[in-house]
Amino acid sequence: MTAPILLVTGTDTEVGKTVTTAAIAAALIAQGMHVAVVKPTQTGLAPGEAGDVDEVARLVGDLGGDDAATGSLTTHEFVRLPDPLAPDSAARLAQVTLPTVAEHARRVLEIAERDDVDTVIVEGAGGLLVHLDGEGNTLADLGIALRDAGARAGFVLVVASRLGTLNVTALTAEALARRELDLIGYVVGSYPSEPDLAERTNIDDLPTAAGAQPLGRIPTGAASLEPAEFRTHATEWVHL
Repeated sequence: MTAPILLVTGTDTEVGKTVTTAAIAAALIAQGMHVAVVKPTQTGLAPGEAGDVDEVARLVGDLGGDDAATGSLTTHEFVRLPDPLAPDSAARLAQVTLPTVAEHARRVLEIAERDDVDTVIVEGAGGLLVHLDGEGNTLADLGIALRDAGARAGFVLVVASRLGTLNVTALTAEALARRELDLIGYVVGSYPSEPDLAERTNIDDLPTAAGAQPLGRIPTGAASLEPAEFRTHATEWVHL
């Protein structure tokens, strides 16, 4: 049976997609699930440098200890490009041809069909409509390809708490709705310990902007925690 697939996208870059992906993975692992995290295209890093899936693995930590959950984590990075740009721009500068989104979908489905995987989490690059291949296809198109292949695929939207987030949250939610893609809910990717007026009121207004349920919020600085503490708090931060 094909495992369900969560596609993590953001309203923008640097809104906390990776730490949210790690928190979701840790929370599911705490339930005993075997989680695979996929990054179709990693940009801005040279070979050998730690990428987003490496950060997820670092935050989730070593699951072999006595206090570890019964679940597990595997990570997969399909493509790496050196320039910190959208995938199609980075590929153009590197003079390489990106896999198509259809090819990405096939690889994700192969992982989802493994007997040792209960859930697949796919972390996108930047926002929902960033081009993932040379044909102009996006993470939304990846969701469509997975859906059309019969997979249970839904989106988790990572949003900022700052002024301006309501507009980009509503735009992203509308883009998903127009494509008949399932928005499971949203997560505030970095919420400060001392929020300002906009950050406080946005918490109340984001459900309307997203048209979806809040799945949690990640505190600013969560990525600096030790793995065991991160895993413990992840079940408090996100709720699926």
